Amino acid sequence: MGGTGLKAPSDLPNIAGIGIAAQGGGDIRNIAPKEVPTTQEYRRAATERKGWAGIPSQGGFAPPQPAPAAPAAAGGTLPAGFDPNSAVQSGAADSLTVKHGNIYALCDVDTDYAAHMFKGYPSAKQYTDFRKMIDAEKSLDGVVIGTPDHTHAVIAAYAMAAGLAVFVEKPMTKTIYEARKLAELAKRFNVVTQMGNQGHNTEGTYLTQEWIQSGKIGFVREVHMWSNRPSWPQGYMARPKEEKVPKSLDYDLWLGPAPMKPYAAAAVHFNWRGLRDYGTGAMGDMGAHTFDAPILALNLGMPTEIQATSTPFSEDYLPQGESVTYKFPARGASPEVIVTWQDGGLKPPRPYSLEDGRQLREALYIGDKGMIMHGTHGANPELIPDEPGFFVEPWLERPKNVYIDFCEAITEGRKAKNDFEISAKLTEIMLLTNIAVVSQQINTTLKYDAENMRITNLPEANDYFHYEYRKGWEKYLEV
Repeated sequence: MGGTGLKAPSDLPNIAGIGIAAQGGGDIRNIAPKEVPTTQEYRRAATERKGWAGIPSQGGFAPPQPAPAAPAAAGGTLPAGFDPNSAVQSGAADSLTVKHGNIYALCDVDTDYAAHMFKGYPSAKQYTDFRKMIDAEKSLDGVVIGTPDHTHAVIAAYAMAAGLAVFVEKPMTKTIYEARKLAELAKRFNVVTQMGNQGHNTEGTYLTQEWIQSGKIGFVREVHMWSNRPSWPQGYMARPKEEKVPKSLDYDLWLGPAPMKPYAAAAVHFNWRGLRDYGTGAMGDMGAHTFDAPILALNLGMPTEIQATSTPFSEDYLPQGESVTYKFPARGASPEVIVTWQDGGLKPPRPYSLEDGRQLREALYIGDKGMIMHGTHGANPELIPDEPGFFVEPWLERPKNVYIDFCEAITEGRKAKNDFEISAKLTEIMLLTNIAVVSQQINTTLKYDAENMRITNLPEANDYFHYEYRKGWEKYLEV
């Protein structure tokens, strides 16, 4: 052992990172801190800093995070106040010194953009092609996938077929078909899987479940959620003009299964989230962090109806703002639930019983005996009206955070808490938003038959459950 209660490197799983420059790099640093302190030199087009076509960025890139003062020894030490149940995002990763896995290999299609990670883990083997890495490195136990949404499925399928554990960032996939396919493959290959939905394993998410299921606010018939995303360009605009591909970028591999279209700096590296070929918009980025707790707390199945309205969008870009309404059927004695989602900074109406000056947080549950609000990642649930001293005896097991849970699931030979069986359902519910948005001009509330994965009253909407992969890439889901 590497110290009291800490594991030696030989007891830790060997992990590879695929897509490591941004959020994927934060995921890797949450598994093991850098061996050498580095910072990222962001290569950004002016449009990435200022927004595209006149739409200002609402946040864009976060500044580089400070590097740790020194690398951790094997096993490391827990920093003061470290909570293994807390949500850990990339911004907090460099404050950790605990090592939960060995960073055995790193892979990114842009060696310049990911240089800070390659330099930060000099002992890790380096690749640009995930297929070559997986084929060559037989000592790997698992991979962490932090690539753009459109390549999640093909990389995860390739890794699972090789018998590797897979951690993939949210959303699990770009399409509903892909989500179901990955869940099927995970079951077939019997590998550990986890979606990078950090809030799934947090105290707030578990408190929310216990408070609601205790009956404290009675039957919940409405849930309202919102997000200030997108913080990248979206809206009624054209694709950026073609530019020369940087020498450091394997653009063909970056595209993966997506259609072959010209390279533009403002269409990759963070801003891909707003393009329909690559991203899933605000819901794909933040939906998992907010929608997860309501699904768990209310034991929601699949919705039977969904409708949406939005600001204008184009054939290239998703809308800047959208408003979506889901209808979930009754479950036993629990009534049907109407769930709404707003993004682009839009918020649901304030309940009249919410006192003046009180901030409307990202999730609001309205029951017939009261209300509960919490932030993204299930953060800090609160009763409305306040009830100081309210307490429910905990009955749900509290897992460790998603990174520790993933690594320990590998070494212990068990399922991770948020495996693909669970996260595929959440992903499917989220991605129905984009189908409803693109179908809104038909002026029809979509009727969803989840068992058969189809919209029953608008056949043309079923075209959006998947898309035709670029030639040669379809084979990765046909394993």
